[in-house]
Amino acid sequence: MTVVKTSCDKTPQEALQPPVGRRFNFKLNTLDIILLIIIGCFIGWLAYRSSIGIHYHWHWRQAIKLVFTCSHNGGIPYFIQGIISTIRVSLWGMLFAATFGLLLALANLSSFRIMKLFASSYIQLLRNIPPLVFVFIFYFFISNQLVPLLGLNHIFRHYNGEENILQIILFGRSNLWENLFSGVLCVGLIAAAYIAEIIRAGINTISKGQWEAADSLGLSTYSRFRFVIFPQAFAAIVPTLAGQFISIVKDSSIISLISIQELTFTGSEIANSSGFIFEIWLIVGLVYFILCFSLSLLFRKLEKHSSRHLQHS
Repeated sequence: MTVVKTSCDKTPQEALQPPVGRRFNFKLNTLDIILLIIIGCFIGWLAYRSSIGIHYHWHWRQAIKLVFTCSHNGGIPYFIQGIISTIRVSLWGMLFAATFGLLLALANLSSFRIMKLFASSYIQLLRNIPPLVFVFIFYFFISNQLVPLLGLNHIFRHYNGEENILQIILFGRSNLWENLFSGVLCVGLIAAAYIAEIIRAGINTISKGQWEAADSLGLSTYSRFRFVIFPQAFAAIVPTLAGQFISIVKDSSIISLISIQELTFTGSEIANSSGFIFEIWLIVGLVYFILCFSLSLLFRKLEKHSSRHLQHS
């Protein structure tokens, strides 16, 4: 006997899952064409006003040449170094924020009041103060004291060895390791508060029957969470989590204010020294868009994979 499951018989988790195997339709309708025409007219108007209204003459060739000009010692162009630094800070920040955010979410769901109070207080504090204020407070009052406290003073400030290729790829030059450490902690600690709430909300969406089914199988607490609860919660929070990870890339620009040489910092220095203000900042914006858009495409594939995995399980 074959049982057909109708849409009314689906659980809330199944109803929220996007259909698997659906291809995107790139065919433009009338409204899409109208919107593209409006956007094109607006961009054309901005270009016209910049050249006529404010009498600005574009220097794209010189700006692009300056962006790809090698540094004084013949190394990687200064602008490219900023892009690499942004990617490095963002990736380490995502890893730290995801790990710390998961721990905060579990602590917030814990039955131990002390752990729950600490996690809840931290989340509310970080979510309700401006990131810029936190960066300044952390960098000037905490970071300088944290390095000696963790025993990293010898590595960050008095490192006399020669870096190998792996260290340079993962952490950059040794004279910038402390800056990287401070930047990763800044963006990671801020993002962890939001990620913790995202994970907590995802876990709370799992129905009580799933927990009872895991208990009936005799699974341990870790196995129950690892193989039953978290995969379902993860599939539900992937879109929101993707948005937060993309925000980490954009929020990394804040740490340029504490002299960390990422993309915004290098772009600002090049724009101020060359005078190509509009060109350089438009290039900086384009690079951020490429990074964030690439990350959104990656998470879109991850979302499809997680949904397909749940349907096959």
